[in-house]
Amino acid sequence: MKTGRIVKLLSGVYQVDVEGSYYDTKPRGLFRKKKFSPLVGDVVDFEVENVSEGYIQHVHDRKNELKRPPVSNIDQLIIVMSAVEPQFSTQLLNRYLVIAHSYALQPSILVTKCDLLSDAEKKALNALLDIYREMDYLVQSIGQDDDYQAMCDDWSDGLVVLSGQSGVGKSTILNHLYPELDIETQHISKSLNRGRHTTRHTELFKRDAGYIADTPGFSALDFDHISKDMLKHYFLEIDEFGEQCKFRDCNHMNEPKCRVKAAVENGEIAQSRYDDYVQLYQELANRKEKY
Repeated sequence: MKTGRIVKLLSGVYQVDVEGSYYDTKPRGLFRKKKFSPLVGDVVDFEVENVSEGYIQHVHDRKNELKRPPVSNIDQLIIVMSAVEPQFSTQLLNRYLVIAHSYALQPSILVTKCDLLSDAEKKALNALLDIYREMDYLVQSIGQDDDYQAMCDDWSDGLVVLSGQSGVGKSTILNHLYPELDIETQHISKSLNRGRHTTRHTELFKRDAGYIADTPGFSALDFDHISKDMLKHYFLEIDEFGEQCKFRDCNHMNEPKCRVKAAVENGEIAQSRYDDYVQLYQELANRKEKY
């Protein structure tokens, strides 16, 4: 029996890394009976059938997992946004952060293509990013000719996941770090303002301190597991000021003596963050009414 980490799933075959040796494995039938599927990132025990193949017998407990993209045991989720093409959006960033916190993940923010901005645009973008720096998020920005390896030195040890919509430059980052991969990248569709999907499966690549994951880009975010009453806990500053509201079940909408709304009015909470909270809260409230 050997123990390793699943680094790739392709056509029902799970590739497992055991200290630099790779095995193509398949799960035993008992997983199908339990309706349980291993994920990329899982630590597994498997029985070796021949030199490079085997059958997965056991999946170790996960410390966390993402549904989309499907990956487990994440130490840091890096939300990759582009400065342009597609255009930077605080609303989209806030939604990624909500999903990260809902799965108890440690998110950070990386903005690519900053070399395509004018000085005035860089200043405006930095002002937006200061909102997140003040909340102690790791915020990084990079251009095509910057030092990608130095950027990685600030990342956590273990499994780091790059996540973001198509076209923001996740594959470009990996091509800088691993030139031998020569991962396909594509230009942005001008009509849609987003990239075409170039990464079609989740795959882990070795790095000095663990692994880095490339994941398929996606334009739709899944909030099915989040209730409107839980949403406030996934906006960190709203959750913090919410402790001081008069009513414990305050959702910071129209309730009296709401400390969060007061914090928005006096500038302690950014108006853009609160506006995005309200919009998402209303979407979740309306969704529940349909069922």
